Amino acid sequence: MTTLLSNIKENISKVIIGKEHVTELLLAALAAGGHVLLEDIPGTGKTVLAKSMAKSMDFSFGRIQFTPDLLPSDVTGLSYYHQEKGSFVFKEGPVFTNLLLADEINRATPRTQSSLLECMGEGQVTVDGITRTLGRPFFVIATQNPVETLGCYPLPEAQMDRFLMKISMGSLTAEQERLMIDRYIDAQPLETIEPVCTLDEITKLQDDCKKIYVHADLRDYIVNLIQGTRKYGVDSGINRTITEGVSPRGTLALLRAAQGYAMVQGRDFVAPEDIKSVAVPVLAHRLISEETYALRKDSFINGLLSSIPLPTEDWTKP
Repeated sequence: MTTLLSNIKENISKVIIGKEHVTELLLAALAAGGHVLLEDIPGTGKTVLAKSMAKSMDFSFGRIQFTPDLLPSDVTGLSYYHQEKGSFVFKEGPVFTNLLLADEINRATPRTQSSLLECMGEGQVTVDGITRTLGRPFFVIATQNPVETLGCYPLPEAQMDRFLMKISMGSLTAEQERLMIDRYIDAQPLETIEPVCTLDEITKLQDDCKKIYVHADLRDYIVNLIQGTRKYGVDSGINRTITEGVSPRGTLALLRAAQGYAMVQGRDFVAPEDIKSVAVPVLAHRLISEETYALRKDSFINGLLSSIPLPTEDWTKP
């Protein structure tokens, strides 16, 4: 499995430049069976990254461009009357795929946003009282622009909590930007990359992720981090009060993300560095505070990581 993830990462790097850590976090989320929210300004490569992942793993790929007039049935599908058959027939929506790109998800109304809750949380779709199971693997990458608010609908806490991680693409260095120009000046790498694994291999990867060993002391450390986010009414050290901490779903999300990140690093056990690497992407967006500035939430989680003692132990699987 280590070779499998390395091959995927290397394949993506043929298209995406200078985003190794972002790619590692995405692969960790995929291995953990979670979903990712990519938040950054337009033009940072969010869509290209999603397409590169889909092509690298021979996934079926679906894209929904979220707009204010988008309906829930445009996402999940709908039943219509087929005259020749004399009965209602279900037409599958874009969610019936392996990798779904929910582009600019915050441009749709809350009603349409909520159509993804069941899909992301339970891997199924219920339309007209009939529940249909989505195929495995099912991986959602949603994008949103943090600096534009006109015509946008902020994602409610319930929707945010469905995302295993919230990640920012970040900017390129001067050297990386020059390399991008050289690579793209006379080619389009996204059109030439080929799959390096099958659906069955990714499904097995997700099953194996749950078997990654987590030492008892690290399990306690995860609990201590979560409990630290729930000290309501206590100043966080950034002059803002956290009014709601991380939910139990977030506890399991941190566990699974740490297991997935350990797999990406080529280990069959979780190390403290794995938990620290995924803590901010997994926990920060789940916090509810008096003000919603992302950087302040990130600082709060980083403060917890610095203040809560990390046990020292041999973390290898016995």
